[in-house]
Amino acid sequence: MIILKNDNEIDLMRKAGRLLGEVLLLLEENIKPGITTAELDKIAEEFITKHGAKPSFKGLYGFPSSLCISVNEVVVHGFPGKYRLKEGDIISVDGGVFLNGYHSDAARTFAVGEISDQAKKLIDVTKESFFKGIEKAHVGNRLTDISYDIQQYVESNGFSVVRDYVGHGIGKDVHEDPEVPNFGRPGRGPKLTEGMVLAIEPMVNIGDYHVKTLSDDWTVVTVDGSLSAHYENTVAILPNGPEILTLIK
Repeated sequence: MIILKNDNEIDLMRKAGRLLGEVLLLLEENIKPGITTAELDKIAEEFITKHGAKPSFKGLYGFPSSLCISVNEVVVHGFPGKYRLKEGDIISVDGGVFLNGYHSDAARTFAVGEISDQAKKLIDVTKESFFKGIEKAHVGNRLTDISYDIQQYVESNGFSVVRDYVGHGIGKDVHEDPEVPNFGRPGRGPKLTEGMVLAIEPMVNIGDYHVKTLSDDWTVVTVDGSLSAHYENTVAILPNGPEILTLIK
């Protein structure tokens, strides 16, 4: 069941979204060669709790950390730990904030120092595919109109869209209906309606779209070992168009 949000609820989600946007900016400032992924997780958790909120992911389905941190060929759900970032890595940071009873969810992929031209293109295409998708996030369109435009943009740039993991509705729970795929034919799925709030999150691989889960039952990697990038925002569907709740201008 898709749970529509009223104006007051969306305003509460704006606050959770803004705080998460600030977290991501703080992490971007701290991402550099030599820092461990566990240190980044600590920075995020301390910032979130200092502002009277909770990390949405910590304890969710048993996940042990505040952030999912995925480096290089890791697509999603990577554990923060002892790994020290090195020059040339790319790092995807996926986090959530729970504030005043509502969640926000967003992800970014960052360069660690100087990276290859291909890696730069991957990050840029992944981000731009999100913005291509939300051009269709208007009342009256169908959900997969977003999905189709994301896929078309990614594939036109020679990359592939992950099929096994998708976006989702969000609100009082991190994961609500509907699922939001990043691929598929247009004109399908529910009609976009005022009050829907969606976490739209393209996950894009340089190589093949197939992925696998490692033995920890969490970490998802590309099967071919190619780099993967992730870009996500929490988006409200409003009468005058989509509003990105987790993006600070």
